[in-house]
Amino acid sequence: MLRVEHLFKYYPVTAGLLKRKVADVRAVDGVSFEVGQEETFALAGESGCGKTTVVRSIARLVDPDGGQVLLKTDLLKEYHDAEGWLDLATLPARETKAVRRELQVVFQDPDSSLNPRFTIRNIVGEPLVVHRLGGRREIAERVDELLRLVGLDSSHLNRFPHELSGGQKQRVGIARALALQPKLILADEPVSALDMSIQGQILNLIEDLRDKLGLTMLFIAHDLSVLSHISERMGVMYVGNLVEVGATTALFRKPLHPYSEALLTAIPQPDPKRKVERVILEGQVPSPLNKPSGCPFHPRCPYRQQRCEAEVPELRLLGQDRLVACHFAEELDLRGSLQSDVMGRLGLS
Repeated sequence: MLRVEHLFKYYPVTAGLLKRKVADVRAVDGVSFEVGQEETFALAGESGCGKTTVVRSIARLVDPDGGQVLLKTDLLKEYHDAEGWLDLATLPARETKAVRRELQVVFQDPDSSLNPRFTIRNIVGEPLVVHRLGGRREIAERVDELLRLVGLDSSHLNRFPHELSGGQKQRVGIARALALQPKLILADEPVSALDMSIQGQILNLIEDLRDKLGLTMLFIAHDLSVLSHISERMGVMYVGNLVEVGATTALFRKPLHPYSEALLTAIPQPDPKRKVERVILEGQVPSPLNKPSGCPFHPRCPYRQQRCEAEVPELRLLGQDRLVACHFAEELDLRGSLQSDVMGRLGLS
């Protein structure tokens, strides 16, 4: 459904009266992955690693600086390549509106993504009005249907966003994203701004809608416990690069990159009396403005060797379906005993 190949997005840093470019913030630095039909693929990583920039680049909310974003669609066939893919990265800006019918975003913060001057009726119905999909009666019926689909009812139609709870606002955001019956949903940390009790409700809703509507989904999160229950495959990002990609359960059971190992052992233990061994990383996350030489993770890696400081590792295939960017992935013993504890915490076999 979606193929992202060597995606780049840099933000220039300027200085002086003439605003000359002096450096680049390398927010996304050559990311590649694919999402299958009706699959949920997840991107994980610490804040600032480039996950949201990937989403915004795919949706053309920002223009990527390089690479391809290939979408399998029947729209705009005059722009398809020989294999039938539509490259969103090079699609003329005037044509991006048509693609919105197949690709929608659920944003992280419902407070900032919903227009405070609009009623819920206007917010959910706006995509239908913009794309001229029906008259007033048809749009009103569709809005009622969408609200019921996400667990709300007609009593919410004339309310404003400030009159709703955080979970209700995110339900409205999901309803708006589904208004055009898209095939691909980009969910940018849709539960991170919600209370823990509400997160479970919204995740269950997203899973139910995915199965009922046959959606393909790119799900972004920094909480790996969320991804363990919602995604079939996942990729781990670090400072604008993918360091590991594979089936979610397999990656949780045996990570092959040291950064993946550290993220997994950082998942909270719900039992306060149970002591959990963690991998504590030294140092700080490097700035995308000034990445270290060689492997970007090497200043913090407990397994680093001299080669790591000089040579950038390629994202290479190990086994049938695991991609890893580590020179010594085959040789490292990433503390498998810790992983059984992690799987137990998440309720995974």
